[in-house]
Amino acid sequence: MRRIGVYILLTLTILWSVDAIALSYRIIDTGQIDYYGTISKIDPPQSGEAFYGQDAQHEGTQPSYRDNGDGTITDLNTDLMWQKELPAAKYNYAESVDYADTCTVGGYTDWRLPTIKELYSLALFSGQTGITESTSIPYLDTDYFDFRFGGVVDSRERFIDSQYATSTIYRGTTMGGNETMFGFNFVDGRIKGYPTSKDFDIRLVRGRNDYGVNNFVDNSDGTITDWATGLMWDQAGSTKGMNWEEALAWAQERNAENHLGYGDWRLPNAKELQSIVDYDRSPSATGSAAISPVFDIPVVTDEAGNDSSPFYWTSTTHYDGPKPNKAVYLSFGEALGYMRGGWMDVHGAGSQRSDPKAGDPDDYPEGFGPQGDAIRIYNYVRLVRDASATTATGVMDRQSETAVPNQFQLRQNYPNPFNSSTTIRYHIGEAGVVQLDVFDLNGQKVKSLVKTRHTPGSYQVSWDGRNEDGLGTASGMYLIRLQIGHSSDVHKMTLLK
Repeated sequence: MRRIGVYILLTLTILWSVDAIALSYRIIDTGQIDYYGTISKIDPPQSGEAFYGQDAQHEGTQPSYRDNGDGTITDLNTDLMWQKELPAAKYNYAESVDYADTCTVGGYTDWRLPTIKELYSLALFSGQTGITESTSIPYLDTDYFDFRFGGVVDSRERFIDSQYATSTIYRGTTMGGNETMFGFNFVDGRIKGYPTSKDFDIRLVRGRNDYGVNNFVDNSDGTITDWATGLMWDQAGSTKGMNWEEALAWAQERNAENHLGYGDWRLPNAKELQSIVDYDRSPSATGSAAISPVFDIPVVTDEAGNDSSPFYWTSTTHYDGPKPNKAVYLSFGEALGYMRGGWMDVHGAGSQRSDPKAGDPDDYPEGFGPQGDAIRIYNYVRLVRDASATTATGVMDRQSETAVPNQFQLRQNYPNPFNSSTTIRYHIGEAGVVQLDVFDLNGQKVKSLVKTRHTPGSYQVSWDGRNEDGLGTASGMYLIRLQIGHSSDVHKMTLLK
């Protein structure tokens, strides 16, 4: 419970102000549940131990889909609708756009190529890039989505050629002048810029067009809040590079010193960090890193000896090959590779690749892999935390971070889940006008249960699952919000019929 003007609960994925507003850019969890050290799986580390704070230790919004039975899949978190099956053929970028224009799957005619942020919402880092198809696990929920390895459509392809097209065109060129599109590979778990002339798999999307759009607020205290995702960021980040273990430790050290007034910072996971990439920016087009100018970003010297921007670590292990010895990073500057006897931008600013968690970058004078990916190992850090409270002007209210005992408390309803009715109990520590409302997960008010002045004491009220018009509501999860003035407390409850 916190005293607030606007209350964000990421676990409930709802942003509260005077009215309930659903987060417009809900980050879906990576699905990584195992724990890793530098080269192998480990037991879950505890606070203060090495490798504490990695991806598996922060559970975000879990993937949730519905198969509509008509060739479409609805993402119940993002409200995006996806094409379930893949076209029989692969297409280059221009052909993919034409395919989307004529697609009528499910009876819909407004299909389009997804943006890279929309497509990345489907990525699962429970995937593993093996040496062969049989030792690989796709970075996709194949219980819902059709999937194929490379080589099925074109026998000349490698099994890892499972790159998917998007509508996100790089604001620059790669490989010495190629028009470039950002795509995600669901076999090797990377975002790269690819020539638009290449053939891609296609998974179309339809519905809302604001997913992936940030809403940054500079809190004027060294933090940036993105009200679209409900995440707060360290505006400056680290001033030097470090290996992955050191990056995780650096987050713990900042928490111990209550960095910028907070003690719950973490190293962002892959999808959290990718959410702040600005794909409308690039060094060649805008003379800047691929990130909003509200963030500070250091200048580093890249492998070619030019001014550039750092790679930034995430808390997500990239199980690429026989050992989990790499971690995901995002490149906000050019993603260099050594090709044709020199360094060039091979994958574009905004790429997501991976580096060894430890080692000496001097061991890779010509990079690594088919495109000679630059290997840095000592990457920078930008911390994140769940934004939990704000004033009406959008500036974080530090008082709101402290629980206010005895003022009021919303207790868990009982029974929960419930069938015909449930009892909601709450306690008021001081006199005031109390409002108790039920909302659905889209932020729409379902029923107002209480709106009256209370004296201090304990109260209870029942809800029979009906809306304001007396009609029964559907089975599912609902939110109950207790509000006094600008203070709120929220719980979730489940109706089963």
